[in-house]
Amino acid sequence: MGPQTIALALLIALIVLIPTRRLSLAGASRRTLTVYFVSLWLLALIAATFSGPVRLLLPILLVVYLAPFVTLGQGFERLRGRFGGRFDPWLRREPEPPVKDVTPPDDG
Repeated sequence: MGPQTIALALLIALIVLIPTRRLSLAGASRRTLTVYFVSLWLLALIAATFSGPVRLLLPILLVVYLAPFVTLGQGFERLRGRFGGRFDPWLRREPEPPVKDVTPPDDG
């Protein structure tokens, strides 16, 4: 194992730490974090060192890497908040306040 392979393994480990940290902040257990880190690191290492059909792992690797950044619950809440009441074509979070009537009253 040459220095380039060791450098590649360390670089991949640093990259894999990013979503692992995200899972840690979300409250995942140590066991889950360890299994996630090791499996993602091994998949990335295999995909980086071998060529050919092993490159088919890249879409799976991408999905597994990005999964901790996607929060389905909060995503659905945002959509419900955006489109729940009335449809807002500009996707504003809050509806505009009503127009204030400043016309003086008639004394008539």
